[in-house]
Amino acid sequence: MTREQRLVLAIAVLGSFVSFLDGTLATVALPAIREELGGGLSSQQWIVDAYLITLGALILIAGSLSDVYGRLVVLRVGLIGFGVTSALIAAAPTVEFIVVLRALQGVAGALLVPSSLALIMSNFSGAAQARAIGSWTGWTSVAQLAGPLVGGGFIDLLSWRAAFLVNVLPIAVCLYLLGRLEQRDVRRPGATIDYPGAVLAVLGLGGTVFALIEHGNLGWSHPAIWVPLAVGVISLALFLHRQATTAQPIMPLGLFRARNFAWGNLATTFIYAALGLSGFVIVVYLQQEAGFGATLAGLATIPTTILMIALSSTFGRLAGRFGPRLFMTVGPLLAGAGFLLMLSVTEPLNYWTQMLPGVIVFGLGLSVTVAPLTSAVLGAVASERAGIASAVNNAIARVAGLVAVAMIGVIVGGALDLAGFYRGLVVSAVLMGIGAAFSWIGIRTPTAQPSES
Repeated sequence: MTREQRLVLAIAVLGSFVSFLDGTLATVALPAIREELGGGLSSQQWIVDAYLITLGALILIAGSLSDVYGRLVVLRVGLIGFGVTSALIAAAPTVEFIVVLRALQGVAGALLVPSSLALIMSNFSGAAQARAIGSWTGWTSVAQLAGPLVGGGFIDLLSWRAAFLVNVLPIAVCLYLLGRLEQRDVRRPGATIDYPGAVLAVLGLGGTVFALIEHGNLGWSHPAIWVPLAVGVISLALFLHRQATTAQPIMPLGLFRARNFAWGNLATTFIYAALGLSGFVIVVYLQQEAGFGATLAGLATIPTTILMIALSSTFGRLAGRFGPRLFMTVGPLLAGAGFLLMLSVTEPLNYWTQMLPGVIVFGLGLSVTVAPLTSAVLGAVASERAGIASAVNNAIARVAGLVAVAMIGVIVGGALDLAGFYRGLVVSAVLMGIGAAFSWIGIRTPTAQPSES
């Protein structure tokens, strides 16, 4: 790689790293936040989902913002916004304050991932691009998986408030590296931003998720539940209609005409729903029911992180050579088998014999899956559309996790006891299996360069 390419890859990794890290770091902080500020399961769900609602909805508009203002400008704004909201969360006096700030943090996070991936796609090509995507995927996945460990260490040694400041250093380094880039920002003449589409997406996700989380407290027949649900469903339908008819949509439906893009995103929906559900269930159960401290709960998933670091680039290269279909099928099946192995957990929990084997198998499956999945989705469209393609794929992944977390009350039966833990694992395994099935049915090995349509 040239000096400029090394800088681009470092910036892309660090820029996305903070967004992925904070998404899971917050989960391990939930028991400590509840102990200090109060709140029940629904409050914990909102701390996670407030971030995912704005992230999932507005990540789509980040591609248009990059076209209008330049991807480097958008990346800088996202980094600064993320740092400021992280600091404010660390000083939050109430759970409600945290929820509002997490929503604002999601706005900043939405600017980071698409701009980072678009930088890679515009600075690398061919085999080097596949390797760069593999490296980006590996490190950002590590951030997502290391969040509980990093956050747990800060929580046990200092406080949950200190854990939200962990992003300050990578943000500062990334801003410094951006200043050393020699390339100029690129803006697309005539580009516009579909603000009505973004509003419809936020209303659609917000109303639907509110109903899913709060129905356990009020019941489906309560107007405060069915009215937001109706508004959410109607808004999502209007959003899809607008994307099909507006001149410059934030989610171009034409992208889904590419087979691997459409089927890859369908697989993404179920795979990332499983990751969102299992991540919440495992980390919270280990702390609130099994008696693990925050650090030990984070350490419980460290074998997965090690496997991701060691294997993601390798499987990215193998997928580039043999095609992504086999890896996207076998990987989720392995990950689902890992969840099923964790059903051997009893009370009291013995981590080494009851959890570790499942964590290792899950980590191997995730390592096999993630880089080929990213390559399949982005490789299905022309390189100049990589920014919006990555935004759509990341939005689908975040929304899938958002809905899974919102459904936790239904899935675990209202309490994260051992029986609820089992139910969460079984549903996660089933979701992984569905993702594998869609990958096998729909994914094909690319035989030519993707068209620009």
